Amino acid sequence: MILVCGEALVDLFVSVDPVNDVATEALLGGSPFNVAVGLSRLGARAAFFGGISTDPFGQAIGRKLAREGVALSFAKKSERLSTISVVATDANGQPSYAFHGEGKADRDITQADLPGPEHEFEAITVGSYTLAVPPVADALLTLVQREAGRATISLDPNVRPTVTPDIKAWRSQFEAFLPYADIIKASEEDLCTGYGTACVPEDLIAGWLLRGPRLVVLTRGVHGASAFLRGQPEIRVDALPVKVADTVGAGDSFHAALLASLSKIGRLARPRFMELEVADLRKAMNFAIAASSITCSRKGADLPTESDILAVMQPRFASGGAVRPDDPGTAGPEGSSR
Repeated sequence: MILVCGEALVDLFVSVDPVNDVATEALLGGSPFNVAVGLSRLGARAAFFGGISTDPFGQAIGRKLAREGVALSFAKKSERLSTISVVATDANGQPSYAFHGEGKADRDITQADLPGPEHEFEAITVGSYTLAVPPVADALLTLVQREAGRATISLDPNVRPTVTPDIKAWRSQFEAFLPYADIIKASEEDLCTGYGTACVPEDLIAGWLLRGPRLVVLTRGVHGASAFLRGQPEIRVDALPVKVADTVGAGDSFHAALLASLSKIGRLARPRFMELEVADLRKAMNFAIAASSITCSRKGADLPTESDILAVMQPRFASGGAVRPDDPGTAGPEGSSR
């Protein structure tokens, strides 16, 4: 089982309507919520660990996760209200966020709420702003410290400056997790936000690989994605051509598909993950790219099933391989991943 840790919330999509001035649509979301749903849709056993409100939004979140086959035995029911994330997209489908989450249910996690050490997990994923906001961040750090070496630990920083505006403090908190991570999935947008636009991603990643992780995957939007496996040359995978509806959930879809693919071929559990080879990693990357492209073609974070992904991949590889990343119709995993 893969334990997905972090927030589940409500995305309130806002657009300008020429008749009504403002049009809104409320959808369930949150990066870890999306990853849990994505894993389950791809046939992986997933469990969600986070605070879920007892308010109507929280009840809807719980029902949705249960319908998708995500286990809720580790989730905490909280009397606090659900976080609401206001999402506005620009003309290119790129979302921006405003969070209403201070003191809400997704932060209502302490060390007392952690799954007990008697539970065994194939992998544990931790992501988004719950990496950096107390007390949930402290609890999750305790969890990965305890489970490092037993489960494969995967991090997705998914930087949200509207939630953690002190980027220096965010960076310090994120880097506390680094020695315990096996996988980091990040976007170029994450790196620019967290480390400044002058940072060189390859140099930063090289430093990370010396501090704990064996694999770092960098998503590059329309330019596809790169994988850096310790001791191996960079692996680059091109994006796929797609008509973009928006990029909401694309990074989460990539993350879920990467983990699900590794799990299916028996390379996610930590002993086998430590033997991961380039050929298997490349297969998982192609699978994840296809997943994120499908999500880009849909409004909101509507993550694909395995059959959806295979339907996209089969004609691609039957026709001879990679799509040029500078094709104006291409899309890939973005940093914006609600």
